[in-house]
Amino acid sequence: MVLENSSSVKEFILLGLTQQPELQLPLFFLFLGIYIVSMVGNLGLTVLIVLNPHLHTPMYYFLFNLSFTDLCYSTVITPRMLVGFVKQNTISHAECMTQLFFFCFFVIDECYILTAMAYDRYAAICKPLLYQVTISHQVCLLMTVGVYVMGFLEAIAHTGSMVSLTFCDGNIINHYACDVLPLLKLSCTSTTINELVVFIVVGVNVIVPTLTIFISYTLILSNILSIHSADGRSKAFSTCGSHVIAVSLFFGAAAFMYLKPFSASEDDDKVSTIFYTIVGPMLNPFIYSIRNKDVYLALRKTLMKRCFT
Repeated sequence: MVLENSSSVKEFILLGLTQQPELQLPLFFLFLGIYIVSMVGNLGLTVLIVLNPHLHTPMYYFLFNLSFTDLCYSTVITPRMLVGFVKQNTISHAECMTQLFFFCFFVIDECYILTAMAYDRYAAICKPLLYQVTISHQVCLLMTVGVYVMGFLEAIAHTGSMVSLTFCDGNIINHYACDVLPLLKLSCTSTTINELVVFIVVGVNVIVPTLTIFISYTLILSNILSIHSADGRSKAFSTCGSHVIAVSLFFGAAAFMYLKPFSASEDDDKVSTIFYTIVGPMLNPFIYSIRNKDVYLALRKTLMKRCFT
């Protein structure tokens, strides 16, 4: 993929999260802490799933992919953001387009992984007798390949359309990362087609998964309410609760970011982006681990094995 264009701008300056000097150092340590927690949590969860055979199920297979994706795209965003707190954050045109590509790739992946997880929960609760057939190893593999292919193609579309734009003199990005909307505001050529493409692509990526998840959970809720046992209903709700929280956090922030007027406040953009690029990846390992007996058991076995070997 060609990352250079006819633009006279060879590098950009990322303004970062805030321009207030007194907040730079506290925010640096805050987001450094968040990044460390995110890395440890997601890496720990992926390792735990790999090392423990009883976690080799479709549910944890998708959770492994979710943690891997969180690990990757928080790494794409956060280190560059931290640089902006301690010095002027300059990024070359090629580096900016590369960051944009991987940012889009992993965010779109997360969108469809969460959708696949909702379908997995639907199959487990509503069709338990057919679960092994509905969510077989081959089906899991095909769904995962589909997720990453979608991410790759749509990231190529976003990055390719951005490379075609011309940036004349403006090179200051009012953001802490190279994202689509802040870059469009710097173009000195018409961005009408780009804005339409962004709205359509993001709309599909929000509306289609949201609709799929909504239908899945409507059927799940209907099934749960038909369960006569209180323990059965409680177990079913606890199985889905963590996923509902993760979905709400991710899609809520993404919809607020993209499904609004192009002229909306850039500060609002930065705040909403933080929730699904930095805060979400940090919280997901805890959301899926709290009150999860399988994860606790796997962690205890792994720690005991390491202590006695």
